[in-house]
Amino acid sequence: MAQLWGGRFTKETDQVVYEFNASISFDKRLYRQDIEGSMAHVKMLAKQGILTIKESDKILHGLLGILQDVDNGKLEITSEYEDIHSFVEANLIKRIGDTGKKLHTGRSRNDQVALDMRLYIRDELKNTDKLLFELMKVLERIMEENLDTFMPGFTHLQKAQPVTLAHHIGAYFEMFKRDRSRLYDIYRRMNYCPLGAGALAGTTYPLDRKYTAELLGFYGPTLNSMDSVSDRDYIIEYLSALATIMMHMSRFSEEIIIWNSNEYRFVELDDAYSTGSSIMPQKKNPDIAELVRGKTGRVYGDLMGFLTTMKGLPLAYNKDMQEDKEGVFDAIDTVTSCITLFTGMVDTMKFNKDVMETSAKNGFTNATDVADYLVNQGVPFRDAHTISGRLVLKCIDEDKALDDLSLEEFREESDVFQEDIYEAISMKTCVEKRLTLGAPGREAMKEVLKKNKKYLDEDVLF
Repeated sequence: MAQLWGGRFTKETDQVVYEFNASISFDKRLYRQDIEGSMAHVKMLAKQGILTIKESDKILHGLLGILQDVDNGKLEITSEYEDIHSFVEANLIKRIGDTGKKLHTGRSRNDQVALDMRLYIRDELKNTDKLLFELMKVLERIMEENLDTFMPGFTHLQKAQPVTLAHHIGAYFEMFKRDRSRLYDIYRRMNYCPLGAGALAGTTYPLDRKYTAELLGFYGPTLNSMDSVSDRDYIIEYLSALATIMMHMSRFSEEIIIWNSNEYRFVELDDAYSTGSSIMPQKKNPDIAELVRGKTGRVYGDLMGFLTTMKGLPLAYNKDMQEDKEGVFDAIDTVTSCITLFTGMVDTMKFNKDVMETSAKNGFTNATDVADYLVNQGVPFRDAHTISGRLVLKCIDEDKALDDLSLEEFREESDVFQEDIYEAISMKTCVEKRLTLGAPGREAMKEVLKKNKKYLDEDVLF
């Protein structure tokens, strides 16, 4: 059992205890961050004269060799080692001898693992942002192509007012834009270097923490050594952001599942992102959307699990914090695959535009516009609302849309109605006269698309 400690112990750790305590099975994915952090630490030690240049060069060469060999598969990370730190240090000593034992000078595993996780999360924040950016480009394309694709807007899952597909998709564009800003906010808060905090109280060695932070691309060093080794806020924040991203994709997935049903037929999913039934040959199931919806609960669980782990921990480091890895690794893997597949599904999805427009007409989504027409003719709004409601009831009884009523039928409820009522309540008019910024009107949407294009062209967060 390769361990970094043991001087004060008189007998071996029980094998079951060792295996329970070990983290190599999951923290091995931190090998790159661990080695890069160690290389920065060694460079700083040499700068400060704690290591000689010869010692520093020898250690750096050995660490680089380990990194390259792990990358190309020549060196396997096995359960022989307790954690990724002991793997790196043991292999370094094996390769360069006693000089390798100086690697850990002025450092604790507590600040070392805190650094590794910050470096790893920092990389993953950028990757998640990149995936969201690609999804948003797909949404932007759909919006540009569907400025005149009319469909019902919903409240309470009931048809409410006519909108366009561009407007509907634009709502998700805004959600994912907020998700990206959340990722950047997390990055700005967590991009400080904990290395040099030691176990909890710093070190007596004359470390240059600012230099180490600079080498690793941090804004600077953390300012309290106890907080440095026990802070996992950035992981909780990232898990929360991932959960919110999943919630947004789950809401979108729910709509796609509904739209894909025989009752709606708003969309047709590409065969590559659908599955069939083992018994019912007619089925084409929206499995990707359903799995995204289902896996949302899994990511929620990762967040709640770690929040619960952290809730009662005293300062500073506690072994409980080893639980920061598996949950966040699972959440990252889940969200990465979900965004990737979701983007492909949406990008290849076909919209049945005629069905959408017919659904908007048959759902009386222009009933509010009938009332507005009357108000513009001097009828009090409350009376106009009642007249429009009676017309809807008549249409329901006769299985008609409001557009199908004759002028005489309109005038039976109010002699204010004229021939121009048909133009006033057409889907095109109902949508295009809504011109306030953020509304579905064509001119308003063109202004939003212009802003979106600028955002996608210029808004590089990281």
